[in-house]
Parts: sequence; structure tokens; C-alpha cells
Amino acid sequence: MERSSLTYQTYVRILERELIPAMGCTEPIAIAYCAAKARAVLGAIPDAIHIDASGNIIKNVKSVVVPNTGGRRGIAVAAAAGALCGDENALLEVISHITEEDKARLPEYLEQTDITVSPAQSDYVLDIVVTVSKNGSHATVRAVNEHTNLVLIEKDGVVLEEKEIAEVVDSDAPDYTLLSIEGILDFAETCDLADVEDILSRQISMNTAISDEGLKNDYGANIGKVLLSSNGNDIRTRAKARAAAGSDARMNGCELPVVINSGSGNQGLTASLPVIEYAKELGSDRETLYRALLISNLVTLHEKTGIGRLSAYCGAVSAGAGAGAGITYLHGGRLKEISHTVVNALAITSGIVCDGAKSSCAAKIAASVDAGILGFEMYRQGQQFYDGDGLVLKGVENTIRNIGRLGKVGMRETDHEIIRMMTQHV
Repeated sequence: MERSSLTYQTYVRILERELIPAMGCTEPIAIAYCAAKARAVLGAIPDAIHIDASGNIIKNVKSVVVPNTGGRRGIAVAAAAGALCGDENALLEVISHITEEDKARLPEYLEQTDITVSPAQSDYVLDIVVTVSKNGSHATVRAVNEHTNLVLIEKDGVVLEEKEIAEVVDSDAPDYTLLSIEGILDFAETCDLADVEDILSRQISMNTAISDEGLKNDYGANIGKVLLSSNGNDIRTRAKARAAAGSDARMNGCELPVVINSGSGNQGLTASLPVIEYAKELGSDRETLYRALLISNLVTLHEKTGIGRLSAYCGAVSAGAGAGAGITYLHGGRLKEISHTVVNALAITSGIVCDGAKSSCAAKIAASVDAGILGFEMYRQGQQFYDGDGLVLKGVENTIRNIGRLGKVGMRETDHEIIRMMTQHV
């Protein structure tokens, strides 16, 4: 692929846009970001905060620990942390630099501040409205469709910034429809690594660090540790354990950042850590690892394009198939082998639902990585799923489109029912 071509430049822009650092689960962090922005507009620490949140936001914030809050969970905690001491200019790292003094102030602030939450009356899957007030003055910030996509900033009834809510969030966004399995492989094999080295080296260092932390200390259900202690230390187990351990830590309050994929830290961990572990096992050089990571990340993004940021369809499934594609490349597989690996993996785990961010995400990650590896091992031994096997269609792109339709359209009512089940006692 020519470096000057539109497709090449688009792929680089997609990676720059998507593989960014974030601290903690992205949904509570998005609430903290909106609250920090609203406080900055208000010009004072608010004494009242109201949050309107769409069902998927509520689902993904309900059970996850918000970093730098002393192990606290939930929407009110995320909003309070952002409003009290968040850096409104730091995007998804909004609460990454909270001081010990700020942490000590949080419990009293939570107790003294009137914080209320309501379900958003909205058709948008990702919709957050935070209104803060003090001394008769108020400010409102709204994010829609993407975690930091602010569509409204208002103070005391005066609109300061507003933009149309569109299906395409950013008119300057790269064209994701240019992604294809064939194009991804071409890009990965011909890419000038100087164009992506900073992005990938950051992903390797940050995601490895939080995985190390998850294996070292006690987080959630400790899925990474369980896998290693019960299944041994073979490469397949290590690949699953590495990704799961990163999620163990991330879902349960670890204060280390993660390089995300498709707006999700868990997907960023899943797409990267198994590939990194296999590269160590195989003795792959750094260039080969980088090219494999390009494949795993871009395959994940390609699959997620048709599904959307939030869905009843577990995002780890897409990332596990992406990891399988990257692992296939490390073993010398190219277009045919990668395509069949992706199809096999999606056929295995396409029924995993997303019931919010919490400790069990790590176990779903392990299952999805296992499916990616199994998908590769199947094809290596002459086995595959064929057109008509469930949702599998002839051709990898057709199967990816089918899965996208399942996740975005077919599971819409499933998503609504999951949200009702999760929030009826809240």
C-alpha cells in the first residue's frame, strides 16, 4: 500500500484516533469528564449535580470501580470526582492526576453534595447530560455517541457551544468503511513503522504494565491468576491470563492507564496483550510484533464499525477475534489464514452479551481470546466453519457484516431487557 494513498493515510488516522490512553472504564470516566467540563463552565465547585444517562451508560457504570476514589463505584462517584478535582482538559484521563489531598476530600464532598441520577429520555445508546449548580447559577454539558463528543455546553440558559447530533460524530473523522481484512493485511505489511511506532509502543508499555499489576495484586475475581494456577503456564493460558489480568485490575480500581480500542480499555487489552505474549513465545522481533499489532487492532476496529461503541454484544468477542488474527500473522499466516481465523472465532463466541462493566469482563475476555486462538488452531489443522453454519457466510467480510447486524440491530431489544434487569432494583 502506497504511503501517499488515501487508504494508507486513513488507516494511520484511525489508529491515532482510536489507540489513545484512558484511565478506568470509559463510561464512568466520560461522566467525570462531563462533570469536570460543567464545573469549569460554572466557575465554582458545585453543591448540586444532576446526571441524565442513557441505559448503556448506566449499565457500564453501575458495578465498576472508579479509579482514584478509594474503591468507590457508580455514577454519583464518577460525577463527584470529575466535578471536585477533574482536569477538564485531559479528556479520558480526566481523573488520572487526582492528588491524595483530593481523594481525602471526596467522601465529605459526596456526603454534602446533592447528586441525583435519571435515565436519559433519549434514543442514543451513548448519551450523558451533566448539570451542575451553585448559588442559583447552573451549567450543563452533554456528550452523545462518543465519550468525549460534546454537543452542548450551556450556562444559565445561554448556549455557549452547540453542534448538531449526527450519526457521523466528527465530520473530520477518517472513513472507517475503507477498512477490510485484505486492506488491513496490506497496510500492516507495507506500513512505514515510523508512522505508528509511538502509538504501538505506548500500547505495549501501558497495557503490559496494568497486566503486570493485575497478576501481582488482588483485583476483582483475579481471573488472570486463576487461569495460571489452574491451567499451567503454557502459551495459550498465558495469552488469556495476560489479557484477563489487565481487565481484573482495570475493572476494580487500578490507577494505571490503558490504551483503548473502539472506545474500550477491555478491547484494547484484549487486542494487544495476547499478541504481545505470543510474540515473546515465538521470539518475534519488534517489527513483526508491531505488524501483528496493526492487524489485531485494525481487525477489531473493522468488526466494531458495524456494531457501534455500545451494544448488548460483548466487545471482547471482536477483540478476541482480532487477537487471533494477530497471532495468526505471527505464525506466518496471511490473508487466507487470517480470514478463516476471524470467521472461526466469531462463530464460536458470537453469543456473549454485554451486561455492563464489572469483574466478570475479565472472564469473558479469556473466553474470547481462547476463541481467537482456537479459530487459528482449527484452520491450521484443516478445520473451519462454512457458509450456512449459523451466522457464518461465505467470505470474511460477509460474516463480519452479519455479526455487525446482530450486534447493532438484532440485539437492540436484548440490550433494553438487560438494562431493565440490571436497573430495576437500583
